[in-house]
Amino acid sequence: MELFLAVIDCASVTRAAEKVNLSPGAVSLQLQHLAAELRTDLFVRSGKHIVPTPAALRLAEHARTLTAHIRQIEQEFAGDPLNDRLPFQFATGATALIHQLGRSLRLLRKSFPQTSIGITVAPTEEMVAGLLQRRFDLALISLPFQNDDIDVIPLFEEELLVLKPSPRRVTGWRVGTIQPDELAGAPLVLYPKRSNMRSMIDAFCRDLNFTPRVIMEADDTEAMKKLVETGFGCSILPEFALRGGSRFFQVFRVQGRRLARTQALAMARSQHRRALTDSIAQFLKNALSSEK
Repeated sequence: MELFLAVIDCASVTRAAEKVNLSPGAVSLQLQHLAAELRTDLFVRSGKHIVPTPAALRLAEHARTLTAHIRQIEQEFAGDPLNDRLPFQFATGATALIHQLGRSLRLLRKSFPQTSIGITVAPTEEMVAGLLQRRFDLALISLPFQNDDIDVIPLFEEELLVLKPSPRRVTGWRVGTIQPDELAGAPLVLYPKRSNMRSMIDAFCRDLNFTPRVIMEADDTEAMKKLVETGFGCSILPEFALRGGSRFFQVFRVQGRRLARTQALAMARSQHRRALTDSIAQFLKNALSSEK
């Protein structure tokens, strides 16, 4: 199609051949093959010149549309993040979005103003499923999470702390210490069994040789904080969700033990990953690291 359009535009096989860096004979042969495929005459000779037939003029309209689409496809898959105009889907947990990602996402939008960025809030296990189904390009997940089909970029650790209701308003930040047996007998408000966070907490309790006494489950960290404040039970929640402001709960860690999760950027493992995914992942890694 490109050779054909070059001949149409130049009105000469010789000049078209010079434009595409081929010999006139090679261009003529391609035109003969094209005419034979379409079973129509494309050019007729008029003296020393060639003149396109009505069929050739109709074909030229289709060829220009076709080559324009091909150029668009090539641009979309060229691997240049600055020219990637397809929507970008980012997934994160609610706690990270509320307490950790605000500044980094503002900077991201300024640095990639032409990119349409969608945000989905979901637990780690749903984010990983979305990555593998290619519904998400990038996700901020909690480790440990074992899956051989994702690539991860560890960012930083976040401690999980024990919350106990307080009859008086608490201000400032102080982490106390409790004994394992105090936690073993406490009524607990925890994440649901299906969640990666619950798996971490259950493994921690097994290491302490007890089964948690769960009286209530909730997906939302903020809701769990409120349930603790209103006296429904204790909980184990991420540190960054607990800092700041006044509250009606106290914060503890189990003596001699530390429970932590690693926040990490995750991508589906692929030989053909979007360059934009790697570019945004590196940007967020730098932005989040600068805050720690």
